[in-house]
Amino acid sequence: MQDGFVRVAAVTPSIKVADPVYNREQVVAAMQEAVAGGAKIVVFPELVMTGYTCGDLFLQKLLLDRTHDELMEVAAATKTLDALVFVGTPWVHKGRLYNCMAALNRGELLGLVPKTYIPNYGEFYEKRHFTPGNEETFDVDITDEEGDEIGVPLGTNLLFQCEDFPDLIVAGEVCEDLWSANPPSIRHALAGATVIVNSSASDEATGKAEYRRSLVTGQSGRLICSYIYCSAGEGESSQDLVFSGHNMIAENGALLAEADRFQNGILYSDIDIDKLVSERRRNTCFGPVDDENHETITFSLKVTETKLTRTFPQTPFVPGGQRDRAERCEEILSIQSMGLVKRLAHTGCKHAVIGISGGLDSTLALLVTVRAFDRLKLPREGIVAVTMPCFGTTDRTYRNACRMATATGATLREIPLADAVRTHFRDIGHDEAVHDVTYENGQARERTQVLMDIANQVGGLVIGTGDMSELALGWATYNGDHMSMYGVNVGVPKTLVRHLVRCYADTCGDEALAATLQDVLDTPVSPELLPPEDGKISQKTEDLVGPYELHDFFLYYMLRFGFPPRKIYRLALRTFEGTFDAGTIWKWMRIFYRRFFAQQFKPSCLPDGPRVGSVAVSPRGDLRMPSDACGRIWLEEMEHLREQD
Repeated sequence: MQDGFVRVAAVTPSIKVADPVYNREQVVAAMQEAVAGGAKIVVFPELVMTGYTCGDLFLQKLLLDRTHDELMEVAAATKTLDALVFVGTPWVHKGRLYNCMAALNRGELLGLVPKTYIPNYGEFYEKRHFTPGNEETFDVDITDEEGDEIGVPLGTNLLFQCEDFPDLIVAGEVCEDLWSANPPSIRHALAGATVIVNSSASDEATGKAEYRRSLVTGQSGRLICSYIYCSAGEGESSQDLVFSGHNMIAENGALLAEADRFQNGILYSDIDIDKLVSERRRNTCFGPVDDENHETITFSLKVTETKLTRTFPQTPFVPGGQRDRAERCEEILSIQSMGLVKRLAHTGCKHAVIGISGGLDSTLALLVTVRAFDRLKLPREGIVAVTMPCFGTTDRTYRNACRMATATGATLREIPLADAVRTHFRDIGHDEAVHDVTYENGQARERTQVLMDIANQVGGLVIGTGDMSELALGWATYNGDHMSMYGVNVGVPKTLVRHLVRCYADTCGDEALAATLQDVLDTPVSPELLPPEDGKISQKTEDLVGPYELHDFFLYYMLRFGFPPRKIYRLALRTFEGTFDAGTIWKWMRIFYRRFFAQQFKPSCLPDGPRVGSVAVSPRGDLRMPSDACGRIWLEEMEHLREQD
């Protein structure tokens, strides 16, 4: 459970209807296997101790008495297991029969959660046998191993909280409860439950699996929780129904794992409790807290490291599937262009000025501006694409800049900067042979001055090209490329910029433009402020500041979920295994934190620009952070990580 990760399991064993002895054997064996597989929370199907399809056999005293005894055997079998286990079972209390989930831990029956909503429609006739649970909690008497009578709570408002990991709070609902208009899991989550478990026996029908999946994932998203859904499978009576063991584990709207239907077995996943707690803390609409009617029962688990089986995308800002990626790219391009449409319409400007370098960011800005002009039915000639060759410009990027301007129908202007920059160096007494930060930033600020003045000439807006990754790292010249009149890329991370340009190339229908865009994609990322070597780019950004693939990964988990360096480092080691070694990840991660805190004054005064995703660095968007905040404790944790390695 280190770093908030907990392995959980949904287990559907093969059973025999009305044979609690056989079923106990199968439950115990499967439970032991799941725990051996690392599971700390194990969930079994509804009425697994008897089978859901017993019908009127539920009225037989012998079946109920024997099931009670066998359940106590299952409880005893948990004595040496490090897990919280939920087992579906019938339970008799004061002459009433309840359809319950029994919570077991360390040899004890901790509590019983009865089903709230008893279906009696269609193929279901549970009211013939079962009494619905309500928000009242009863104490039921059981006999412990020493022969003493002890009270165990039976009620729908039970919370099970881990003693050594207090944020791990588990609550249960049974099958139909999820399908109701007012699921008990709503009040459980508001009372603090971070994990909802559901023991179910949902029969199969055409199209039902898709709806069931949407219920589970939707509820986990709505409640910002993990949802473990375990359903009955092979072994139930097929007299009239078939059960598929459609088990699912979801987290905050995402389906982490899903079992193959019609195949009994164990489904595992690693849920992230810290992530859920962070999301709830961030979401000020999650509440109000309602725990007055809940009873909290503690259970014990060893806090050990969870060996992760869960995978994490190397590029969390970029959707994995090709179809999803194409849809997302189209959506983002629309958001960017519509933001610019509004700004152009509001200002009445019919011209836009863009500095194009032949690099990725300026390319994307140009493509977005083209879409905005088309939307406003403005002639593309009103887009002034300015190429400003200077000391670091290569033939390759220069040609690509010119070709793009021509292919898009923009007005191309070429303004060489070398003479103006040399004059400036003479004015301030800087030696051109000294290639330091003054040498580089002098060029960057000259570019911005030229663009601003041209915008004044034509009555237009300077369109910013810098992306979110550069801004988060402060990899921009203050009052240079940092400044514009509207920044269309400020919400787009570098790893996503590449996909947006590729998407445009694949769909533009212009072979010449597509070929140019492809060459831009193949060009190393560079500010081109240092002289080329043998005609090729000598200043590669990722050699200096680090791979954007890593920086975007760090940025996502730091800002989106508030993860500490220790946890992000662990995720990065797993995610980039075989791509970057531990030393490389640590090196660039330390630079990430150092630059993020030291350069925060740049994002603090960004020009306007559209937010496109769940992470932003604009002070008017998601990041309201003082520019002089101290990064000491983050950097200290980085040093501790190096010492541990």
